[in-house]
Amino acid sequence: KAASEAGAELRTGCAVSEIVLDSKGRAKGVRLAGGEVFTARRAVVSNLTPHQTVMHLLNEDAYGKDGASARVREKKQRLADYRRHIRGADYTCGAFKINCALDSLPNFACLPNDESGLPGPQHRGTIHFENRMCEIERASVEASLGIPATCPVIEMTIPSSLDSTIAPPGKHVAQLFVQFAPYDVDPVEGSWHDPRFKNAFVNRVLSIVDEFAPGFQDSIIGLDALSPLDLENIFGLHKGNIFHGALGLNQIGWARPAPGWSSHRTPIDSLYLCSAGNHPGGGVSGAPGRNCAAILLSDMGIGI
Repeated sequence: KAASEAGAELRTGCAVSEIVLDSKGRAKGVRLAGGEVFTARRAVVSNLTPHQTVMHLLNEDAYGKDGASARVREKKQRLADYRRHIRGADYTCGAFKINCALDSLPNFACLPNDESGLPGPQHRGTIHFENRMCEIERASVEASLGIPATCPVIEMTIPSSLDSTIAPPGKHVAQLFVQFAPYDVDPVEGSWHDPRFKNAFVNRVLSIVDEFAPGFQDSIIGLDALSPLDLENIFGLHKGNIFHGALGLNQIGWARPAPGWSSHRTPIDSLYLCSAGNHPGGGVSGAPGRNCAAILLSDMGIGI
């Protein structure tokens, strides 16, 4: 609503197939999967992962295949170097998401529900199900070997405990953010392409929650499980990385999304990146978008 009131036109369900460039190699718009082209007056701004933007939507021959001036050759080399960094970026993550519709409020053994059945303080925060640091360390080691963790890190939130409008009276919604489920699974272990393999991991997660909240599995009346592969296929998150790139020391600040390109600009003139794959990274802060907007406005000569 705020975007519309500011003059933005929002299109949904429109897959973009290509970033369109003009004869000088500047971004001038986008082409949809259906062939329709939207032309930008000043700039194209991408909120996709850097990998999706650069490796899938940007023509590798942006400046042509034939010989050209020294300046064009320099631009081609700069784009090639940029693509090499984007292609080689670490997208290790291991996130797995389970959304549950519940028939009743989770009842934790360590702090049972109130007799009124209303949510208490134990339902309104972030709930974890790890006992010891060694469990987290073991989960990390297993994931690094391509093995979905035996005892993964499980983080539960119950948004209906704070907002009763998102579920019918007496019903609830629980979200499980599970970590150390590697995208690249050792073939000896299985594959996220196999529904049985995926369901086995889901059941393992739910059984752990059940240890701390008896009856949790029985209360589930609807479930949506998203493996790293699902996160990639449905949301375009390369390798299922929810932060649009691993947040290692070599991929933050000056080096995000590529060394020397933390300004949200790209080697393609008029193409900007504003997603979590840029500084300062993911975490639902909105900071990458705000920073990109400031850079864009500055390049346009518009004060803020």
